Amino acid sequence: MPGARPRQPTRPTAGRAVVAALRHAAPALAAYVAIKALGLAVLFLWAHFADRSAHRLLAERWDSLWYVRVVEHGYDFTLTAPDGRVLSDLAFFPLLPWLEEGLSAITPLGPADAGLAVSAVASLAAAWGIFRLVDLFYGRRAGVLTVVLWGALPVGIVQSMAYSESLFTALAAWSLYAVVRGHWPAAGLLASFAGLTRPVGLAVAAAVWAGAYLALRGTGPRADRPRILTGVLLAPLGAAGYVLWVGIREGSPLFGYLDVQGAWGNGFDGGLAFARFIGELIVDTPPAGVALAAGTVALLWLYTRGIRQGQPVPLLVYSGIVLTLALCSSGYFGSKPRLLMPAFPLLIPAAVALARAKAPVVWSVAGLLSAVAAVYGAFWLHGSGPP
Repeated sequence: MPGARPRQPTRPTAGRAVVAALRHAAPALAAYVAIKALGLAVLFLWAHFADRSAHRLLAERWDSLWYVRVVEHGYDFTLTAPDGRVLSDLAFFPLLPWLEEGLSAITPLGPADAGLAVSAVASLAAAWGIFRLVDLFYGRRAGVLTVVLWGALPVGIVQSMAYSESLFTALAAWSLYAVVRGHWPAAGLLASFAGLTRPVGLAVAAAVWAGAYLALRGTGPRADRPRILTGVLLAPLGAAGYVLWVGIREGSPLFGYLDVQGAWGNGFDGGLAFARFIGELIVDTPPAGVALAAGTVALLWLYTRGIRQGQPVPLLVYSGIVLTLALCSSGYFGSKPRLLMPAFPLLIPAAVALARAKAPVVWSVAGLLSAVAAVYGAFWLHGSGPP
C-alpha cells in the first residue's frame, strides 16, 4: 500500500523469552529429572527393605537438622562434642533457613519439608543455569551432557536433600551466566545471595570481579562502567556481611567466623592433612587409597583441560577456588565430594568429549552413570552419609 510504513520486527516479551529458553533447555531438564527420579526411587526402595525412612534420610539428618534449628530458635544453639569442642550453628549461612522459614510461613510445610522443596526447585534452577552457560559456549549437546554428568555424580543424591548445595549451585551458575552476558547488577546480586548460602560464595564474587576486570580493560562503552562497578560492589556483600556479623557476635570481627569453623575442625592448611589422609588410606586400604588419589589427580587434570579448552576466565576462577578450598581444607575428608559438587565447570571437558560420541555411546554412558549414582546414593545415605 502506498505510503504504508514497513512493519518493525517486534521483540519477544520477557514471558515468551523465558518459555523459549525453557523449551531449548527441555532435553537437559528432562534428563535431569529422570536421573533424580531414579535416584529417589532406589533410595525409597532401599529404605523400605532396610525398614528405615527415606524421608528422614533426606530431610532430618546432619546439616539439615542444624538449618531447622536456626529456623526454630535463631542463631542460638551450640553442641558440645565428645572431645570438648563447642559446635555452633553460626557455622551455617542463613539463606537456606530464611527460605525454609518463609516457605513454612505461607504453606503447611514444616521447616524440614520446606528445605526439601527449596532444594528441589533450586536443583532444577541449577540444572537450567548450567545448561544455559555451557550451551552458550559449547553448544546444546554439550550443555545437556554437562547437566547429565552433574546430576549423575556419585553423591548427586545431596541435590535432593534439605542441604544448601543445590541452592548455592543455582545461584553460582546464574551469576556466572550473568557475568559472561554482561548483566553486571544481576551477577553481583546473585553472587551476594550465593555468599549468604555457603562460605565458598566468595568464589562467585571472585568470578564477578575477574569478569569485571576483563570488561573494564576492554574497549566497551564507558557507559557500562557504572553497571560493572555496581556488580563488583554487590558481589561480596552477602558473604562479607554474614562473616562480619558472626565476628562481631563472637567478639572478633575479623576472625570470629574462622574460630567458629575451627571448632568444627575446618581450616585451611594447603592440603597437607588431606595428603596425609590419602597416604594413610593407601597403607591401610590400598584400593580405596589409590582410587581417592586417582580421583584427586583426575580433578586437577579436568581443571587443566578446562584451561586448555579456553573456558571463560570467570568460570576458571570460580571452579579453581572451589577446587582449592575443597582439597586444601583440613577437616571432614568424607565431605569433599559434596563440597566439590558446585564446581560444575570441571565437568565441561568430559561433556564436550562425550558430545562427540555417537548416540548409543552417549546413552550407555549416561545410563551407567545414573544407575551407579542411584545405587551409591542410597548406599551412602544408609551408611555414614554426608557429615
